[in-house]
Amino acid sequence: MARDYSLLGPDARRAVEAGLATAEWYHTEIPRKEMKALMQRADQPAIRDSVILFAAMILLAALGIALWPSWWSAPFWLAYGVLYGSAMDSRWHECGHGTAFRTGWLNSLVYQIASFCMVRNPVTWRWSHARHHTDTIIVGRDPEIVAMRPPALLRILLNFFGIVDALTGWWRMIVNAAGRLDPEEASFIPDAEKPKAIRVARIWLAIYLAVIGLALWTGSILPLMVIGLPRLYGAWHHVLTGLMQHAGLAEDVLDHRLNSRTVHINPVSRFIYWNMNYHVEHHMFPMVPYHRLPALHERIRHDLPPANSSIIDAYREILPALLRQLRHEDHFIRRQLPATARPYRADLHQAALGAPAR
Repeated sequence: MARDYSLLGPDARRAVEAGLATAEWYHTEIPRKEMKALMQRADQPAIRDSVILFAAMILLAALGIALWPSWWSAPFWLAYGVLYGSAMDSRWHECGHGTAFRTGWLNSLVYQIASFCMVRNPVTWRWSHARHHTDTIIVGRDPEIVAMRPPALLRILLNFFGIVDALTGWWRMIVNAAGRLDPEEASFIPDAEKPKAIRVARIWLAIYLAVIGLALWTGSILPLMVIGLPRLYGAWHHVLTGLMQHAGLAEDVLDHRLNSRTVHINPVSRFIYWNMNYHVEHHMFPMVPYHRLPALHERIRHDLPPANSSIIDAYREILPALLRQLRHEDHFIRRQLPATARPYRADLHQAALGAPAR
């Protein structure tokens, strides 16, 4: 049977019947005292990184505006776009977890800014991402599966330029501003939160209309180069790194070692990505702040599949797997656990093993 990744289809019902929804997940054993230390939040690392990020964005935008419309402005706009359309993805993510800063209002402030840049309604996506962590890569339950089977390669390619996701975000902003929610969104947003999603969309729509009006009044797209268009031309880095998280790996398992991927990447990409390259670790212990993930990795690496050595190394396994899935939908990459790892917890998955065959 073909997979149905929608949240309202037959696979959603099967996941519940098979015991895969809101199930118990495998965790590497860590003493409570060590775990408490790893989960300790702090303001300083995120304040430092945020000052660097926003100062760089202001400087790059100022240089781009000063040199506009000369082609000499292009490098500055390209760099600004990556910070706007990619670094904001990881800031949205970490501040949405509430772990980046110790101070709550700082998490909320950066989360709201990053959500606006990424065109992700902060109310909708907070609940969407909670579901992603509860039911990671469970077909019919996880609303954030990117590489489905068979993979929609054209959609993935277009998203390197932000085309599908950003346009969808803007369309849903308009729909939400009109007082309506998508049926799938409505399935995981609590009723009390739905008016907030509509209110945020109306504020955003007013901002975009003001920016578009300024562009029309000045006869220049320059205002849109600051707000709006960077979500398109700056998206490539967050798609490049985000695809590595789960693409080609197992579906419908309750062990993050089998459906998530850790990759060692360069320092610049790690700053943009805010250490989310430690993705097995993040899913296994999502309340560990981003700046503690390298230490968490060292602590539990004996229990994890070997990390990919680079972005190129990761794509050497991802691309062949996605191409093979075009012909064989049941193909996936089987992660090899080291001899020091606790074995795959099959006892947690008896219900899944008894699920109807696809």
